[in-house]
Amino acid sequence: MTKSPLFETLPDTVPLSYLAHGRTGDKGNHSNISVIAYEPQSWPLLLAQVTEARVAELFAHRRPSRVTRYLLPQLQAMNFVLEDVLEGGVNDALNLDGHGKSLSGLLLSLPITRPAPPAP
Repeated sequence: MTKSPLFETLPDTVPLSYLAHGRTGDKGNHSNISVIAYEPQSWPLLLAQVTEARVAELFAHRRPSRVTRYLLPQLQAMNFVLEDVLEGGVNDALNLDGHGKSLSGLLLSLPITRPAPPAP
């Protein structure tokens, strides 16, 4: 991993929001959440730690029927599709966020652990 001033000043564990930003969209009862690295140097770490399994675990309370990760390596970005998490979608949900716009905030709270520096 290339050295980055941002990356080197971080504590050992940080929320994903320190390394990336996100955006949320919806289609019916499904939510899609993009994660875009601020710096290309963070991309390998995001690939390793922002996985389908970790995202499914983070959103377990929403009971997704499936979580799929799509990679956009040229953009150092990924898109997650979480199926059946919007309580029926915008026209059927009684919750205050039927579009699921706040879900990217939850994903950006995912803890990311900085790898230990290589041994001398």
